[in-house]
Amino acid sequence: MANYKCFKCGKKITSKVLEKRFLCPHCGRKIFYKPRHHVTKIKAV
Repeated sequence: MANYKCFKCGKKITSKVLEKRFLCPHCGRKIFYKPRHHVTKIKAV
């Protein structure tokens, strides 16, 4: 299950909630993004 964040209020929204209606249940906006995980870079020797 994918997790999204609302662009306006920043609340987490699951893809299960978005199946029924593509609106933020907290503020009603339609713009979302998928937060990216922090990538750790390792220097090759």
